[in-house]
Amino acid sequence: MQITIITLFPELFLPFLSSSILGRAAKKSLVEYRLLNIRNFGEGRHQVVDGRPFGGGPGMVLKADILAKAWKKAAGRERKNKSIKTILMSTSGPVFKQAKAKEYSLLKNLIIVCGHYEGVDQRFIDHYVDEEVSVGDFVLTGGELPALIITDAIVRLLPGVLKKEEATLEESFSLSLKGRLEYSQYTRPEVFEGETVPQVLVSGNHQEIAKWREDQSLQRTLKVRPDLLA
Repeated sequence: MQITIITLFPELFLPFLSSSILGRAAKKSLVEYRLLNIRNFGEGRHQVVDGRPFGGGPGMVLKADILAKAWKKAAGRERKNKSIKTILMSTSGPVFKQAKAKEYSLLKNLIIVCGHYEGVDQRFIDHYVDEEVSVGDFVLTGGELPALIITDAIVRLLPGVLKKEEATLEESFSLSLKGRLEYSQYTRPEVFEGETVPQVLVSGNHQEIAKWREDQSLQRTLKVRPDLLA
């Protein structure tokens, strides 16, 4: 899979994409990351990429023509290939969910555009963006952190990335848990500050452990995210 991120701040991504699981995935050639600096397509000596909004108002808006140049560079010869999907990090989009991460993980090419300043010229969105995506009902200074969140969620689902792929089968929001939250987890020591591990987990009775975990998942979801049960 190839993930291309169009951003004003490519330097923010390098430490994260080269570390831990995401870094190992790239070294194993399971994913290729490409970073395109919007500034490289800017106008004039100062590489201008934004302008004041028509109609007035505060802030600056990223130019449609500048972003289009960056997108065409990112898409290359594959720009008409339906296997390429372009998403824009935006507070106007639906909130990103695990099901969408799974959907994106099946793509060969994903282009992520990071908005900044006051926003992005709507004409670029109309012509080049397939989906606007939000990571929550709050506002950030730019789309870089959301882009990293989405990249992380996608890459860990790619075959061969995790040492034990079954780790993605029984976790929060997974089908095996019926979209609920994951149950509590414990490890050694068996006793910590006077609190012991639930005895069912050290009983060796896998059927009872499965029942306990399902009950724990239901209770946690009911307490923390009852909306998921609806």
